[in-house]
Amino acid sequence: MKPPQLVVHRDKELMAQAAAARLITRIVDAQAARGHASVVLTGGRNGNGLLAALAAAPARDAVDWARLDLWWGDERFLPEGDPERNITQAREALLDAVPLDPARVHAMPASDGPYGKDVDEAAAAYAAELAAAAGPEDHGRVPSFDVLMLGVGPDTHVASLFPELPAVRETERTVVGVHGAPKPPPVRVSLTLPAIRAAREVWLLAAGEDKAEAAAIALSGAGEIQAPAAGAYGRSRTLWLLDAAAASQLPRELYPPASA
Repeated sequence: MKPPQLVVHRDKELMAQAAAARLITRIVDAQAARGHASVVLTGGRNGNGLLAALAAAPARDAVDWARLDLWWGDERFLPEGDPERNITQAREALLDAVPLDPARVHAMPASDGPYGKDVDEAAAAYAAELAAAAGPEDHGRVPSFDVLMLGVGPDTHVASLFPELPAVRETERTVVGVHGAPKPPPVRVSLTLPAIRAAREVWLLAAGEDKAEAAAIALSGAGEIQAPAAGAYGRSRTLWLLDAAAASQLPRELYPPASA
């Protein structure tokens, strides 16, 4: 595992704009190399801020949206269209404004979908969808995502993998149902650390003073059970994108800024 790279921006707005520009470049490069690209989206204020910045970026038209697969790192197990669902917020921020192929937008199941209230069946179905999309060149039962983005919670959670809870301890399944999450809603669907680590690049987003302690803990050698963000890394690159407030408690001498 390569050490994580760190990029610190002045504020959350600049962080979102720079991350959006970086993502456009990464998608365009992947499409030029292989004809398509695969990205895992994250929700929350930083994930949605990035999508809104991408929607406003003139360079967004460089992306061939019809050749982009979108997946999610986690989802609130709520009815389709619920304003708290990550997919709903992503549609409002970006997806409805770009010409995506609906068949390549891989939303996690809703609680009023074909699996009803059975979140574990819903998670198994998403795992099967990931496995069906994985090719012989991929590492295991999920596609080799070009970029997998994660927001970092104040408690160091990523996706819906919370400290000490069973989901963060999962080593076999790629997707799990989460019961009793410490933040509402308590029932969720989440990728596991093995699925996250299949990505070529993992980007962790953190902005605001309330994320400073979490970033410092995760980047200072904490274990992944106690600090799930510490266990989130990519096969070729792990990139932490922060604003100055979120980076305020970091031991910067250990993590020099990443080059472009």
